[in-house]
Amino acid sequence: MKNLFLLFVAWLISLPTLAQKKNEAVQYAIRKTSLPVSVDGVMNEAAWQTTEVATDFFMVLPMDTSRARVRTEVRMTYDDENLYLIALCYHAVPGPFYVESLRRDFAFGKNDNFLLFMDPFEDQTNGFSFGANAAGAQWDGTMYGGGEVDLNWDNKWVSVVKNDPDKWVLEMAIPFKTIRYKKNISRWGINFSRLDLKTTEKASWAPVPRQFPTASLAYAGVLVWDQPPPATGANISVIPYVLGGVGRNYQRDLPSAYQKKAGVDVKVGITSSLNLDLTINPDFSQVEVDRQVTNLDRFELFFPERRQFFLENADLFANFGYATIRPFFSRRIGLGVPIRAGARLSGKLTKDWRIGLMNMQTGRVAERGLPEQNFAIMSLQRRVFARSNIGFLFVNKESLNYARGVDSLPPGHSRYNRNIGLEYNLASANNQWTGKAFVLKAFSPDKSGQDVVQAAHLEYRSRRWNVLVQEEYVGRNYTAEVGYVPRNGYVRLTSTAARLFFPKGGIILSHGPKVSLSHYHTTAMQKTDYLNMAFYTLTFRTQSTFTLALVDEYVRLLLPFDPTNSGKDTLARGTQHHWKAWRTDFVSKPQSVFTYAFNTRYGRYYADGTRLNLTGEIGYRFQPYVSLLANASYNDIRLPGPYGRTTFWLVGSQVDVTLTNTVFFSTFVQYNQQTQNINLNSRFQWRYKPASDLYIVYTDNYLPFPFSVRNRALVLKFTYWWNV
Repeated sequence: MKNLFLLFVAWLISLPTLAQKKNEAVQYAIRKTSLPVSVDGVMNEAAWQTTEVATDFFMVLPMDTSRARVRTEVRMTYDDENLYLIALCYHAVPGPFYVESLRRDFAFGKNDNFLLFMDPFEDQTNGFSFGANAAGAQWDGTMYGGGEVDLNWDNKWVSVVKNDPDKWVLEMAIPFKTIRYKKNISRWGINFSRLDLKTTEKASWAPVPRQFPTASLAYAGVLVWDQPPPATGANISVIPYVLGGVGRNYQRDLPSAYQKKAGVDVKVGITSSLNLDLTINPDFSQVEVDRQVTNLDRFELFFPERRQFFLENADLFANFGYATIRPFFSRRIGLGVPIRAGARLSGKLTKDWRIGLMNMQTGRVAERGLPEQNFAIMSLQRRVFARSNIGFLFVNKESLNYARGVDSLPPGHSRYNRNIGLEYNLASANNQWTGKAFVLKAFSPDKSGQDVVQAAHLEYRSRRWNVLVQEEYVGRNYTAEVGYVPRNGYVRLTSTAARLFFPKGGIILSHGPKVSLSHYHTTAMQKTDYLNMAFYTLTFRTQSTFTLALVDEYVRLLLPFDPTNSGKDTLARGTQHHWKAWRTDFVSKPQSVFTYAFNTRYGRYYADGTRLNLTGEIGYRFQPYVSLLANASYNDIRLPGPYGRTTFWLVGSQVDVTLTNTVFFSTFVQYNQQTQNINLNSRFQWRYKPASDLYIVYTDNYLPFPFSVRNRALVLKFTYWWNV
């Protein structure tokens, strides 16, 4: 495996990666204004009359071989404080716009929208995105990996959308203090994206091949400043909060517990591209709770990070490794344990160097036997070639005042756990070749040897072909207590290949097959399991999709396992199980106010049993104010002998009410038969000023049979963003 890994790395690095920026000729010249700009969605200020106009967008979907049919015009200017943009989004055909609601950070494909993608460092990898849908709901996020947008990021900026008979208009002002950029740089990467659901047309100002998102920074045009953007000067934000709440655990018959908390976050702009985040006694009670799922997996499930403190430049820490080999996973910090304080320094040192430093201190939890713990993380990234980079990561978790034989820590919490790693990320200039190769070493007081991870992959993506090969090795003693590595002691070999066909006419936009092979072995190369799948996908011109898949799966259990995860008898370690199944998936067209989706799965299962899974979702919106969603999943598992028949229902519904684009109310209810739980979560948010909020959060959990309250909580939280 070592020789294979070294050969793979050499292959990655040898690929051509140094080339001119793809859309170098697509440029927008921005000029400073001394005239006032009022953000009201009306282009009547004199400042807009002398700006350059970006128009004649290129079509990306349904095809990428012509100019867009839907007309869009964009103008930009700036002053000493803000970057301004106004976009005129004309209608190509009569009729209402399509949006989900006025909720922030909407789903891109379900809303008529206009988005701005910025690459302030012109490294074609990192940046910011701002935009709105046709009803005025805001979208903002940080960009990483050359085309990914993290919408959990939130900051201060303003926008207004006005609707005219022939168009809708978006006007926005982005304070220079909100974004990060390198001073004295007069060229930024930039692109504008427009989605019009009435015509199902997606377009961009700088042309982007249809196989890539319009967010792909490799295809961004150039924003040329008449002079370098202004230095931000002192850039300090103080964000205090106060919280009051009450909760009670009825299941354990405990008295009501009252909360009175206060804390503060501080953001300090060390430079225009380097930021220091400080937090004291943080609270994350306003963060939406995780949705329940039916768990039939043998390994731990993954739930994403949503806490604001961990999100800016999060890719520096969280993107090291793979989805199932994460040496750092911020949700390991402070879940069920109080965070006392933390500091995080992240951003650009130069055009080619990025840095991330984090230190978090958690408190002691006596009833669980946990001492105070410190988490220290360092990430360093160096750009190489056109868009590739080399990264270094160090993660340290330390239990303070720990004495072996005195403290009795729960499993998974040792005196210390450390990880050190090196990673190479490949991204070719045209984005067709991407890849990664990394190696990790763990250090623990009670484990040594076979504590290394190494893995690599290479992917090629063109308009018609998508091909990937990947290999992974995880030693059986590798541990990442601040990471997410649900499985160790294995070698995995994976390959996928997909082909698309484009009919010249008819209702089908594209169709094609995909084959995926994933095989697991022990580190001694003994086969343990595999998953082989063959797909065929139809994409219709309305943007609805249908997929048929055939599944061939084999498992040799390395540990006893209950295939229903419901507390029944387990299948014995070493037993072998092989089955075939089929699946279907359908998603309706997004432009309808009535949407629906379903997927099915039927076939053999463990121990020569069978499994039927039916899942469906329906939604209806009274746009833009009310969105209704209901979903259900049914599993019917039939196994021989003592296991018998097991059925699970997972049923949920959600109501989103958005009175304005600053007042949001949502409630969801779920019944999970597998865990015997009904949960209700209601969340009210009033954004009374940019990035300043009032939250009211109510949570209930019930035991379904007999119906009774398990626990209940009500929290009121007030935050204020103050620029010093």
